[in-house]
Amino acid sequence: MKQLKIKKKKSFLKKLLIQINRLFGFEIIDQSNYSVEGIEKYGYENLSIIGEQSTTLPLGEFKISRKVNSLHIIFRSCASVKMLSQSKERVFSEEKQEYSIRSLNSIVKSLNHSKHLFNTISLKLTIIDHESSKDVIEKYKKILNNQFFNFDIKKLEFEKYKTIINNINQANKKVSENQKSNMSNIGQSLDLSLNSDDLIYFVEDDYVHKINSIEEMIYTYEKFSSLINNELFLCPTDYPYLYINPTKTNVLFGNKSHWRRVDQTLCTFLTSKKMIEKYFDNLKLMTTIEHVPFEKPLHDIFINEYCFSPIPSLAIHFTNINSIYGISPNENLNNLWSENEFIE
Repeated sequence: MKQLKIKKKKSFLKKLLIQINRLFGFEIIDQSNYSVEGIEKYGYENLSIIGEQSTTLPLGEFKISRKVNSLHIIFRSCASVKMLSQSKERVFSEEKQEYSIRSLNSIVKSLNHSKHLFNTISLKLTIIDHESSKDVIEKYKKILNNQFFNFDIKKLEFEKYKTIINNINQANKKVSENQKSNMSNIGQSLDLSLNSDDLIYFVEDDYVHKINSIEEMIYTYEKFSSLINNELFLCPTDYPYLYINPTKTNVLFGNKSHWRRVDQTLCTFLTSKKMIEKYFDNLKLMTTIEHVPFEKPLHDIFINEYCFSPIPSLAIHFTNINSIYGISPNENLNNLWSENEFIE
């Protein structure tokens, strides 16, 4: 009986101490098991609150001033094209459509993992597809049906957008039909993004995502944009080619991952509608002229704006195994590939 009274007294004092500390903006950490007293979570768990605060131990709490209101994912699909501009094989001996299906499936799995975020953030997913087979489109629908978010599948208006593409690129070579399809899809995606409300995630159909990718990007966008008091770009992939030339950079801690500032990326990235509106004409240059490198108009934006990529990757670009624009270092590709197989 005496032990019970002592235990109750300790519990009362503990709660009182927690409340007093919170008045001054502090949390009590139990160092013996790395847990946060009062919220019943361990230090390695997600301690942040979307739209309110970013909390990382031992860095502490950071108030969010830039809340995310919505996310529009624009998935650019062309399951019939094996490789855009290379004749090499991809990582696994599968048809391109298998990459497209697993890429979409990985995004949906990541969205379900972060479903709790979308109680306060509106979500929409749009596929812009060019000449994928009926079988692929039906599998897309099976992946997306009965999900908690709205989706739409649009056909690429290829004839409309290809008319503005120069036939000769900056290297004085003829622009291929595959590249014209890619440029047209970018053009339609950019036009569509103007109807979005807040964040837009432009994603190509050969990026397989880790389960925590969407959650990490949303939390990190809120944190970084609040930190720099501006909009920005996030790329989900740690590209090997960004390690070739040593350059000065900044490394920040997002929600659960490290991120470094980069001055180049490919055409899979997350940003805001405000940033799209600000640089719309610059981005549209990728839909009229094939630059060298192709993403040069995007890279020019990064001279003045922040772009960050995670270490390690949140999504793997499954191009050919030797491509410096593809496979991120030190990744278990087999596991990620098998985890995202779509089984009907």
